[in-house]
Amino acid sequence: MSDPILSALERRGGPVVRQGAVQPITPVVIAGQRLAFVSGQVPMRNGQPAAPDIAGQTHAVIDQIESLLQAAGSGLDRVAKITVWLVDANDYPAFNAAYAERFGSHPPARSTVISGLLAPVKIEMEAIAVI
Repeated sequence: MSDPILSALERRGGPVVRQGAVQPITPVVIAGQRLAFVSGQVPMRNGQPAAPDIAGQTHAVIDQIESLLQAAGSGLDRVAKITVWLVDANDYPAFNAAYAERFGSHPPARSTVISGLLAPVKIEMEAIAVI
């Protein structure tokens, strides 16, 4: 007998590989064909930070989230909640300005935390969106 709750979860995206090892992470999980949960995204390209500064890294991460959401049938305009991890509190003003450029006058709910990250970047973001 299958579990109806588990059958309502759809995992999308290829394997997540970090430092040459496949990680136990799913890029996007669709719940009940209504919500998309995007795993934490970091601004890495070809093993290197996508940009040297927080504004560039913020845009790179939002681009990744947008791409994953579009593949799931959603978009940035349907994001309900974002969680952000910044490495340096001094980056907050520049991060916030870049973030505002992308989410405009109707931003989603957001939590921002200062924390160390595993990747050599300044930011990590995850999102929850309506499909």
